[in-house]
Amino acid sequence: MACNRQVQAITHSAVDFEPLRREDVRLLTGASRFVHDVQCPGMQHVAFVRSPIAHGSVEDLGLPRLQGVQWLTTEELGSHVMPAINELLPLLGDASFPLLGGEEISYVGQPLAMAIAHTRDMARRAVQQVQLKVVEKNATPDNSEEEPAIAQVAHEVGLRDATAFDEATAIVVSAKVRSPRVVALSMEPRAAVAQWHADNQRLTMWLPTQTPSRARSDVAACLGLTLEAVNVIAPDVGGAFGAKASVCPEDLLVALAAQYLKTSLSWQASRSEEFASGMQGRGSVLSGQLQADRRGRLLSLQADLQFTLGAWLPYSAVVPLRNAARILPGPYVVPTLGVKGQAKRSHAAPMNIYRGAGRPEAALLMEILIDKAAVALKLDPVELRRRNLIASSQMPYTTATGELLDSGRYAQALELAIAAFGYAKEREIQAQRRGKGEHIGIGIALYIEPCGQGWEAARVTLHVNGKITVASGSPAQGQGHETSFAQVAFQTLHPQLPCALEDIEVIYGDTSLCPEGIGSLASRSMAIGGSAIVKACQELLDLRKRRVIPLNEPLVVEAKFNAQESWSYGCVITRMSIDADTGEPRIERIVWADDAGKIISPTLAKGQLIGGLAQGLGQAMMEQIRYDAHGQLLTGSLMDYAVPRASDLPDDIEIVSLETPSPHNLLGAKGVGEAGCIGVPAALMNAARDALQLPATVDLDFPLSSEQLWRVMHRAS
Repeated sequence: MACNRQVQAITHSAVDFEPLRREDVRLLTGASRFVHDVQCPGMQHVAFVRSPIAHGSVEDLGLPRLQGVQWLTTEELGSHVMPAINELLPLLGDASFPLLGGEEISYVGQPLAMAIAHTRDMARRAVQQVQLKVVEKNATPDNSEEEPAIAQVAHEVGLRDATAFDEATAIVVSAKVRSPRVVALSMEPRAAVAQWHADNQRLTMWLPTQTPSRARSDVAACLGLTLEAVNVIAPDVGGAFGAKASVCPEDLLVALAAQYLKTSLSWQASRSEEFASGMQGRGSVLSGQLQADRRGRLLSLQADLQFTLGAWLPYSAVVPLRNAARILPGPYVVPTLGVKGQAKRSHAAPMNIYRGAGRPEAALLMEILIDKAAVALKLDPVELRRRNLIASSQMPYTTATGELLDSGRYAQALELAIAAFGYAKEREIQAQRRGKGEHIGIGIALYIEPCGQGWEAARVTLHVNGKITVASGSPAQGQGHETSFAQVAFQTLHPQLPCALEDIEVIYGDTSLCPEGIGSLASRSMAIGGSAIVKACQELLDLRKRRVIPLNEPLVVEAKFNAQESWSYGCVITRMSIDADTGEPRIERIVWADDAGKIISPTLAKGQLIGGLAQGLGQAMMEQIRYDAHGQLLTGSLMDYAVPRASDLPDDIEIVSLETPSPHNLLGAKGVGEAGCIGVPAALMNAARDALQLPATVDLDFPLSSEQLWRVMHRAS
């Protein structure tokens, strides 16, 4: 018997508001359907016995005999390992990792056994009664100098020793900045429902995943099934931010247990489990040297990028290191470049792509160095940027690391932001306020953002009754794909095909109903997924024109679109004040010029920008995962971990848009979802530095807490 998968339809007349998106009606009226809502006949519930230590071994699981509770370990399920990762960088060691811990424990929160019970509370209470005996060993912290790298990268172009320079003709500045781990705090924690169909040896699985097709492949391989025997469904997903782009051990264990027990199982992570064992982001130590001549021309950049990876490697684990290294030196012309980086494992929670995935790190290091160079040269930071930006006449531009920037007007973005900010007047006001003893800073940051490459697929069906169904391989986690994908199809089909926007249905997130796809990540959904819809619609129009299919049959076209990367970019300017007595920072104003190419829905694009801004602000000002020397998590709940609230955002946020279409896809679109996490943190860092008027020898780290700012302020004075 199948699970209840249908969502009750709610007509627009049933609500007293005009929705901005098709999704809004069900999401705002309680008719949405998350994995937590899925119910199957006879479904049992799963809870995990988790490691209380960061490193060691298990002497005895101590599983009690409890009525109504069944325990599963490697003895029942066998030994299985996590799927192989995407080796965008060659691995220097063995990355395999067991689904269930046994001889070796590698992080606090690692699954060691499963409790199966008829209710969730019963399963969780059973786990609390386990008398686990472990032997503890020393834990390896993040970014340990003793730990060998498991991945590394290097780019060298005309490399020379940046410390060998003539002080009469050039200057050199250095920077070192630490960015702590942050948690991908989605509205919906991880969850999994697996239904085993004993009659035909098939599995249906509900996951809040960004990549249903890859999740299906991973589940099928783990269970020894064909792809056709597995169906993965991603219903409504309450946020992902990269942390749901890969399967986790718990996902595969729930599937294995459902197959083993020949039943339906449900697992729902608690918020505490998310902090301890969910995938996290950032976690880097970035160092660099920038050399410029006395005329303000950049000469060379050297950078050393150290990333932590945690105990096990999700599919995209090496992406942040790879991205940060290849994006440098950002939107600037730097003839000599030496970038190296390493990623190392530690006895802590896994690290994955997190909104931006290496892009924020590249922008942060480069923009700090630019501001430091401006101070050393006694140049306005705007003027130094003007002198070194890649010109629009140079587009398409191949960077020193071999990346092809498709299109862009970087100088125009800078000037647009300056004009909107009223930069000259703001500097005058800053001088006046400083004269009164205030600590006021203006921070600037430019950024570039690669927006995914490769392919996506779409299927478009013209039904006999004139209705249209668009099925995409790119799912959604709140971006509004039902609305924007319908707009893409309508704009392509109309007016050649008489149809109304309301006649177009959009489906995604179900591998049995949708074509295979890469997924929704790396800001690729509109540029590549949307272009696949355009291509399918164009082919459908051609079929209809040629009358290849009889008029009494539906027309079905499936198309795959393959794209080179498109590159978004922008400029953020912010004003920050810092209280002289407490060090408390206050973000007073943010002006932001962004170019995401052709915008399909300005309202949805703005929502993506503001959401990214909030997360970027959180990383810069307050978010921080912390472990002690023994690998114990110190920030295990929202009582210990600060996230931005609405009141933390400045009242004065102004976003202006450029529109430089990309030649690399059919829509001319570029990514928009990650920009706020890229440019905003760097601008806030430079605003804090400017407010404290720090010398080039002093560095700040994220988060920019009041304690850190107060200590630096008083140390300087």
